[in-house]
Amino acid sequence: MTLLRLKSATPPGREHSEAVPAAVAGMLREIEAGGAARALAYARDLDGWQGDPVLTEAAIEAASARLDPQVKADLRFAHGNIRRFAEAQRATLTDMEIEMAPGFRAGQRSIPVAAAGCYAPGGRFSHVASALMTVTTARAAGVGQIIACSPPRGSQGLADEMVFAMRLAGADRILCMGGVQAMASLAFGFFGLPRADVLAGPGNAWVAEAKRQLFGRVGIDMVAGPTDSLIIADSSAMPATVAWDMVGQMEHGADSPVWLVTDDRGLAEAVMELIPGLIATLPAANAASARAAWDHMAEVTLCETREEMAQLSDRYAPEHLHVQARDLDWWLARLTAYGSLFLGAETTVAFGDKAAGPNHVLPTSGAARYTGGLSVFKFLKTVTWQRATASAARPVAEVTARISRLEGMEAHARTADIRLDPPA
Repeated sequence: MTLLRLKSATPPGREHSEAVPAAVAGMLREIEAGGAARALAYARDLDGWQGDPVLTEAAIEAASARLDPQVKADLRFAHGNIRRFAEAQRATLTDMEIEMAPGFRAGQRSIPVAAAGCYAPGGRFSHVASALMTVTTARAAGVGQIIACSPPRGSQGLADEMVFAMRLAGADRILCMGGVQAMASLAFGFFGLPRADVLAGPGNAWVAEAKRQLFGRVGIDMVAGPTDSLIIADSSAMPATVAWDMVGQMEHGADSPVWLVTDDRGLAEAVMELIPGLIATLPAANAASARAAWDHMAEVTLCETREEMAQLSDRYAPEHLHVQARDLDWWLARLTAYGSLFLGAETTVAFGDKAAGPNHVLPTSGAARYTGGLSVFKFLKTVTWQRATASAARPVAEVTARISRLEGMEAHARTADIRLDPPA
């Protein structure tokens, strides 16, 4: 593979990364020992929220009443797309039954978990789309109880649009809490909430680490790192479109990689020339984030062929993969490692992030090599069953007994033997 790096990434150091796991472990131990009171104390200190941790129905209704009708309409539009896509996913997984032999039947069932905790990030941005993505998907899977949570905006609590999105998507209860204390409260079932069987949703390094440490006691969707995006573009792409799509993802900040892979040097150089000027047009805080990502995390790579471009993309296994090139069907058939694929200049990663329908909770940091993103399947247990007549069980019992003794497992063998010669 012949590659020419026109711009290389120079990631900043992450001096805090080693301290986070130890700090999270300490917090989880304290909260588990101290119960809801300790979780609430952390919330008061770290979140700055002094109100009730679980929103009342009156508070939820008041938030909806205050919200602008256009905002409600937009959230309903996005929710409708997300719900339809999730319901279509659910329909692809059906219960089944097969006759293994006359009188011996086996099958599978897909059973939703009893309770799920769905996290929507706060911080610099209030990610209402994450509330829609997680809660709607859990509801489409058939989860019995769904608790949505997000960090409050200090003494203001949750934004009205966040509350509305959570209830619209189907949340049964809403927890006004963020960070490790929220993950612990969901997992341990504090404040009268059911214990979550699955925790889902993106978050900062503390939330991700808390999910990682709680995994096993509860299920999780994935351990997500900083968001990343890769654009494949050929000479048919428009430099301004490619540049804006890169800047759009750089807005996430200095730890979010953005890569351009192309076989056209003129396009690459035009995009690189445009990006600084586009960043300068953003509001100050957004520009600072995008500039840091451009300086430290952006790469531009020149390849000779489209096959080389595809190979490099599969090696990176990006969270978001956007193809702005000819022959989109070829790329759809060829590419194998990505969280979500965007084909053609008519779509963009922001569509997937906000309103198009497919889920935006996706594998990062190369995890797309082995897993996909959040879907109804994360909230379902696919279980199996079997039943048999006495005559149908006989050949299975004979083979089971012989294999068990081959392995040295005599008690296993005798559970098969007794089916061959039942006691009177």
